[in-house]
Amino acid sequence: MTASRAAAKVRALFADAGVTGRLHAVDLDHPDREVSVGADDPVVLASVFKVPLVVALHHSGLDLTRRVTLDHDRSTGPTGVGGMLDPVTMSLRDLAYLALTVSDNAAADALVDLIGLDEVDRTVRELHLGRTVVVHRARDFARTMAEDAAPDELPRALADPVVLSRLRALDPAQTNRGTPRDLTTLLRHVWQHDQCAPIRRIMALQVWPHRLASGFPFDDVRVAGKTGTLPTVRNEIGVVEYPDGGRYAVAVFTRSASTAFTLPAADAVVGTAARLAVEHLR
Repeated sequence: MTASRAAAKVRALFADAGVTGRLHAVDLDHPDREVSVGADDPVVLASVFKVPLVVALHHSGLDLTRRVTLDHDRSTGPTGVGGMLDPVTMSLRDLAYLALTVSDNAAADALVDLIGLDEVDRTVRELHLGRTVVVHRARDFARTMAEDAAPDELPRALADPVVLSRLRALDPAQTNRGTPRDLTTLLRHVWQHDQCAPIRRIMALQVWPHRLASGFPFDDVRVAGKTGTLPTVRNEIGVVEYPDGGRYAVAVFTRSASTAFTLPAADAVVGTAARLAVEHLR
């Protein structure tokens, strides 16, 4: 099967799942071998932005054992420190762990507040991710959605396609953005440098199995990833490693036609499309 044929099959999978999708899959040890479906199109990162954030942290030179306290003014969220009630003190590396494993917004924003968006941007530029831009903290997603939905009330308004059409958080030109190819380039950096070994460990501990990992239900295949989710947006980037040493970086970004929050087919197609692309590369 040619790469173009594999890409056509991926497009068909996206259509059958009711989503528009972009994908880039590449063999980390043979980067000339790839599958591309809109790999250079701009996409909304959602919580995928936490990967370049944590990479920037590891490039910052800060002592990762340094401890900080997240008090009552921290960012909120459904997981990790963001969902807790009391002040929490922990190290920078543990904040990074929570930001990637359970997509903790409070942990991620604490890191952004410490190192700054300029440091994230500098790291992105150094890694030659020319179309990746991080302009928002996690808390800015909720803030801008509330502003843009007005006078409607969240979350009911997020089921209205008219409201969704005016949300900055869903517009690649106005929020954290990148391309699938940029994100697999970032993964290649993480998997090729010893300095990033802690990031590889953390990504392998991500708790969400319903997207990328669902396409590789094998005991001997290791998947390390990071999801991103916003209304109609379901993303994941990650690396799939086989016992024979094969390593494949995959970035999948989707938008659903339906505004429903629960869409199992839209989640599952991330893994199905990734598996088809990786099987072609193998």
